[in-house]
Amino acid sequence: MSFARALLVVVTVVLTAFLASSAHAADDCAAAVTGRVLDPLGGAIGRAKVTLIRDEQPVTEAITDESGHFTVCSKESGRYQVRVEAAGFQSRDTDPMFVAGGDRVSLDITLPIGLVAQQVVVSATATMLPDSQVGASVTVLDQGLLESLGKPDLLEALRLVPGAQVVQTGQRGGLTSLFVRGGNSNFNKVIIDGVPVNDIGGSFDFANLPVTGVERVEVLRNPNSVLYGADALASVVNITTRRGTSRVPELSYAVDGGNLGTVHQDVSVGGANGRFDYFSAFSHFDTQNNVPNSAYHNGTYAGTFGWTISPVTHLAVTGRRTGTDQGVPNAFDYYGIADDSSQTNHDTYVAAALQTQTTPRWAQTVRFTSADLRYHFVNPTPTGDPFDPFGFGPNYLGQTVTIHGANGTSATGRAILDFAGQYPQTFDSSTSRRALTVQTDYALSSQASLSGGGRFEDETGFTDSGTRSTTTRHNGGAFVEARGALGERVYVAGGVGLDHNAVFGLAATPRVSVATYLRRPSDHGILGDTKLTFNAGTGIKAPSISQQASSLFGLLSSASPTLTSTLGVSPIGPERSRSVDFGIEQGLWHQRARARVTAFDGHYDDLIEFLSKSALVLYGVPQTVAAATSFGAYVNSSSYRAHGLEISMDGKVGSHVILSGQYTYLDAVVTQSFASSALRPAINPAYPGVPIGAFAPLVGGRPFRRAPNTASVYAALVASRAQVSVTGNFVGRRDGSTFLSDAFGGNSLLLPNRDLAAAYQKVDVSGEYRLRRRIRLYATVENALNQHYEAEVGFPALPATIRTGVALTLGGARESRE
Repeated sequence: MSFARALLVVVTVVLTAFLASSAHAADDCAAAVTGRVLDPLGGAIGRAKVTLIRDEQPVTEAITDESGHFTVCSKESGRYQVRVEAAGFQSRDTDPMFVAGGDRVSLDITLPIGLVAQQVVVSATATMLPDSQVGASVTVLDQGLLESLGKPDLLEALRLVPGAQVVQTGQRGGLTSLFVRGGNSNFNKVIIDGVPVNDIGGSFDFANLPVTGVERVEVLRNPNSVLYGADALASVVNITTRRGTSRVPELSYAVDGGNLGTVHQDVSVGGANGRFDYFSAFSHFDTQNNVPNSAYHNGTYAGTFGWTISPVTHLAVTGRRTGTDQGVPNAFDYYGIADDSSQTNHDTYVAAALQTQTTPRWAQTVRFTSADLRYHFVNPTPTGDPFDPFGFGPNYLGQTVTIHGANGTSATGRAILDFAGQYPQTFDSSTSRRALTVQTDYALSSQASLSGGGRFEDETGFTDSGTRSTTTRHNGGAFVEARGALGERVYVAGGVGLDHNAVFGLAATPRVSVATYLRRPSDHGILGDTKLTFNAGTGIKAPSISQQASSLFGLLSSASPTLTSTLGVSPIGPERSRSVDFGIEQGLWHQRARARVTAFDGHYDDLIEFLSKSALVLYGVPQTVAAATSFGAYVNSSSYRAHGLEISMDGKVGSHVILSGQYTYLDAVVTQSFASSALRPAINPAYPGVPIGAFAPLVGGRPFRRAPNTASVYAALVASRAQVSVTGNFVGRRDGSTFLSDAFGGNSLLLPNRDLAAAYQKVDVSGEYRLRRRIRLYATVENALNQHYEAEVGFPALPATIRTGVALTLGGARESRE
């Protein structure tokens, strides 16, 4: 046999053996999951047990090497989870993922230390990171917490966030505002499944957002206009909808009812089939409340649909629609009778996101979002007794009431409920926003990464209260952010955003965040890790439609386009924030508990307020320019600062008791204002010499509706078949105004602003009992102490309310396993 022929035979035999072994390996490893197991600071965990799970049944196991790497395989395509266990760490199950034949899915898995939950957060930086490697102040409210509270409204869970104050104007459905670290209620960027849902100008009403389909809520208590553009001056609230995971569809239905004519129903279905996953939920909530003309109805749909195109490419489509209808009785405690107004809201949010991992180091995301907001308000007829002392047409008065302030002041009289004019009176608004965002992420090394992206946005909207104001804005923005680690002790993230808004032009917003460990995480000893944090950043907010239309530039442009250039008037600018905070976090009791203390300092400048002609002149606007307006105009003339302290702790006692609590001290002061009440304070003749801000706080006073002292507590006892939770929300005195005019248009019903609103406590109790594996009974008591209080002065909150119900579940993961 020649050498060539012999070589050919050998090669053939070797190749045949190799192909046979490869075919056998492919048969054993048709679907593979590979990756690394890491500790909270990104260090490798060797000798960890990795189990591949399908339908809650183990398929195969592997042990990580010294660098934390693993590979687990299955013979067939399917949806799998990975469970990781290691000595000294808490075990963790990943979210289900689809792995097709021939696919090789790669992922890193971070294991927590101790019993306190550690989360992956998405709002603080451009990419997901464990909260242990993030210096920003982030609170995560997960699905387990939301379910244990037993509340239909998401606003109730937000009361547990440090530094956050939730103020509901009256009862269910009443306008609900969120104030974070003293920032205004329109300084929060609210995002649902990647869709910015704020109205133009930043406002968002949390009253109409139920927990329907919500998987988790993440609250970032720092400005972050770098990533999110306008409106992220004080916080980012990021809400995520559930996804289907089980091979057998899971169908759930819950119905409950209670006093005040309350009925609530919730139905959902979710599952996963091959490369596709789906989830849909619908809820309907009705209540009469306990004030006349305050009935509230809410119907909400939420859905997610996912497609795993390949191991590295995923498409997700999400949608949410909410429709509400409610009566608006106005400040019942101030009038003694209810107004006959009503309002409706119809909000629709849709998003489609395509994510792909081009290489192990390089990933891209393209997201299209759409938001449509529709609001209608009508006051059909005047309510109250007509009174016309001056012969110009009657105003309409409420009943005689006595108003008591928590500061010891009081006033008695009849306030104007409805003013003279033509009825019905209506107000309509509409906002449509379409946006395209692109982002690319690149890992420079295991400890450094870079992200960049752009935002392209079209906004159209109008407000109409007899005079119609419209806007069309083509906005854009870009950002770059870098993240890095120095060993496993220091973690830094920083970036800059550049936004171009159709109203005010260009604005730059830098931001930096640092986390440093003095002690590494460990479950040994009473003291665990010690983490220091530092954050500094800026934020911007665009003007609302009415502020743009009635701005000095807008009014002069409408009167004569040449006036603005002739008089040298510029467009209204963005509102701005600057924020710095320092914090320390300490692991305690073998990492069973965690304590945090954070000091923050925020400055809010160039805030927009309406100034009369005379106030415009005092602000520095030339007399000829001020005279060109009819009554005045909006300008960037106000500012205030807010600093304070957050103290929080959460932990577990054994495996059945969960405890958390927080206290926030806030010192906020108005530093500049040229609004009429600030320049010419109102005086109540009953309190001579005491200046009162009738419609806005005075310079040197506190911003309205923000308490210097707030606290909350949460405790839950969780057993195999039952659980009980108790929450408490404690709010101190706040500054405010009655905002009232007496029968003659005077100030006799105004009271001094300082500490006008009384302190209050709201204690809620919720529990459930699992009668059978798929049947559970539940009950919730809100305001269990039946305290009479007003979160917003003049608007009585609900008394004690109770809801009881039953929930049924069919299908799901257990049935998939069986």
